[in-house]
Amino acid sequence: MNYRQLGNTDLKVSELSFGTWAIGGAWGKTSDKEALQALDAAMDAGVNFFDTADVYGDGHSEELLAKATKGKEDRIYIASKFCRAGDIHDKGNYSEEQVRTYLENTLKRLNRERLDLYQIHCPPIEILKDGKVFEVLDKLQQEGKIRYYGVSVETVEEGLLCLENPNVRTLQVIFNIFRQKPLEELLPKARKQGVGILARVPLASGLLTGKFTKNHQFESDDHRRFNQNGEEFNVGETFAGLEFAKGVELSERLTWIANNRENMTRAALRWILDQNEISCVIPGFKNVKQVEDNLGALSVPSFSTDEANQLKEFYWNEVHPHIRGAY
Repeated sequence: MNYRQLGNTDLKVSELSFGTWAIGGAWGKTSDKEALQALDAAMDAGVNFFDTADVYGDGHSEELLAKATKGKEDRIYIASKFCRAGDIHDKGNYSEEQVRTYLENTLKRLNRERLDLYQIHCPPIEILKDGKVFEVLDKLQQEGKIRYYGVSVETVEEGLLCLENPNVRTLQVIFNIFRQKPLEELLPKARKQGVGILARVPLASGLLTGKFTKNHQFESDDHRRFNQNGEEFNVGETFAGLEFAKGVELSERLTWIANNRENMTRAALRWILDQNEISCVIPGFKNVKQVEDNLGALSVPSFSTDEANQLKEFYWNEVHPHIRGAY
């Protein structure tokens, strides 16, 4: 396992880490037993960083992380997120009282006294412009409740706005072969300012694994079914904003990336890891097999300059025009 500095914090995190939305819920059938086995397998492989949120299974993913990391709290870093359990447009949702309540509940579920990284969970840009929530986070940091804080954003504009706050240490962004826009301005500026980047939705909700056909049917409790067109939350969080059938069509044109890289999953993650601005990539998982497949990205060849240019051209000409929603 390779480790990268998380921006200008004192944390060194495994470059391939994991997100825990899938084991919390809203990704179809899950098994706690398999999830805990997968968490153990990840940590055995050297993974020392996990991303979660209070709304992943209404806190269930945080509870699973507490079980998996018991006795390892000093060497396994955890990031969580807040605000989406309430009305994200209500300024009261970001008051000191409310944020403190969110944090205390998260710490209780994680069975920890301090959180390594606390992130605002995709708030509206008006909240970021208002800025008062950052004062709340500053206070919680001064009290030792959190080590660092950051923001999970939906758009480049939101990310650039967050960079104006010197105490924002990380940005979590949707970034993958189908979502290369952050490479143009946001990622270089973040790197220059020492802000860590967590790359989420790295496989475009599974499109970049190459395993789907246009006729694939998702389970009723899978957000890839009930949010396929942004019915419940930002459309960009599902299939990177692409209409499913179009996403499958585009992924079929990318099968070549697997050449000499074992499969598309590992190739897609490798492409993200090739970007120097990335602190870590956080794919999801449900079982040991998926953890091992994702970790395989660490040992496959990087993309050549010609290949990277080919993917850049493909993105701007063939993918970008079809992405829905602001990003």
